[in-house]
Amino acid sequence: MSTDANSPDEILGQEFLTWLWYRSDSDPAAFKDKDGSPFAVSLEQKITVEGGSGEERETAAVSGALSPLREARVGLATGKKVTRALLQLSRDEMNFQVTLKAADFSCNALRTPKVEKPEEDDDPDAVFLEKVYLMETALRLLDCLYRAFLEIRLDEAAWAREVQALHAWTERAD
Repeated sequence: MSTDANSPDEILGQEFLTWLWYRSDSDPAAFKDKDGSPFAVSLEQKITVEGGSGEERETAAVSGALSPLREARVGLATGKKVTRALLQLSRDEMNFQVTLKAADFSCNALRTPKVEKPEEDDDPDAVFLEKVYLMETALRLLDCLYRAFLEIRLDEAAWAREVQALHAWTERAD
């Protein structure tokens, strides 16, 4: 994937993360996996927004454990888009945390629920296999989020309504 600031991949990634922040803030439990089971999403603690290009590029990175991310929301209201975000995914009492970058959709610092060490009699590969299962679960949830975004993004009327709602949400940046 190209990392040119105007590349379609990066623009789509920014739209996805910006939409995801809006949707997760508006209704964090509205997401469903491929089987229709609900899961929650929140963007918290760390968000980077960016606008402009070249020498006029402006970036605001906001972080804080209990931060309302006010500066980043103000950035959205001025036309910036989310370029990196820390996502919290919760399903069936499992919590995942991953940083997602808009430029190339790369996942960084994926944290899965803790895997318990096996008893001496257990399969020695059990911990490894459990960790792989948890990583796959997190990636499947991300796929579901992106699929939900694309269903709206590729429908002109639905996207127009979503953009309108997103703009109203950014104007409420306190």
